[in-house]
Amino acid sequence: MNAPTAMLSDKLAQILADKHEEVRERSAAVPLSEMERRAHAASPPRDFTGALCAAVADGRVGLIAEIKRASPSGGLIRDPFEPGALAQAYEKAGAACLSVLTDGPYFQGSWEDLVAARTACDLPVLRKDFMVHPWQVFESRAMGADCILLIMAALTDEQAHEMEDIARSLDMAVLAEVHDRRELDRALGLETRLIGVNNRNLKTLTTDLATSDELIPLIPADRIPVSESGIRTPEDVRRICRAGSRCLLVGEHLLRQADVTAAAAELIHAISN
Repeated sequence: MNAPTAMLSDKLAQILADKHEEVRERSAAVPLSEMERRAHAASPPRDFTGALCAAVADGRVGLIAEIKRASPSGGLIRDPFEPGALAQAYEKAGAACLSVLTDGPYFQGSWEDLVAARTACDLPVLRKDFMVHPWQVFESRAMGADCILLIMAALTDEQAHEMEDIARSLDMAVLAEVHDRRELDRALGLETRLIGVNNRNLKTLTTDLATSDELIPLIPADRIPVSESGIRTPEDVRRICRAGSRCLLVGEHLLRQADVTAAAAELIHAISN
């Protein structure tokens, strides 16, 4: 069954097409049975959802701090790029979790980036990539990921449920990402408590916090909304909090700062200032 790409930009549709081909090649080299064995042999997962909840209970923002070298919209973001050092800097700032880009062709990421970041700290780690096949869920756990991202715009309901079931069987968390009301309704059909509201328009690739203003109030109280993209200032954080979310994912803004620890801490403590 094909992914629902009608709402995707040409760029994102191409990324997904390339990802399908990449997964076909990589799964031919390492069969599903072997990747499943590696997943079960990996070190135990860290509690991603629990870390976010603990941060919020402590009066802080539950920050998922992102580690990525580049992006299709922003080009090269940070050079030199040291995932381990960035992970430690975010941990020092009080981040609850990490997000690490592992896509190579478009984000210059790798498996090694995630391993380096997770090894350098005690924070749970989200594997940020384009999940299009169950093989990737086992691969994510095999590399040490504690959470995976499911982009609802890129998946059918059947695909999303299948990958969530695998993740849950491996004790991994799932962040279901939505961009509009229809995708939110679909994401709420999953078991996961983590609902990511991406403020980036999939057609134009521009960001607008109005997406969080609109969608977060619609998320039931038993779920955990996470605002993603376009968050740069303490006032942005307070705006997201007013919409109803104390958790957020920030990457490019932090990575462009000379002192990422100070930049992350400024956002984490915005609601107590």
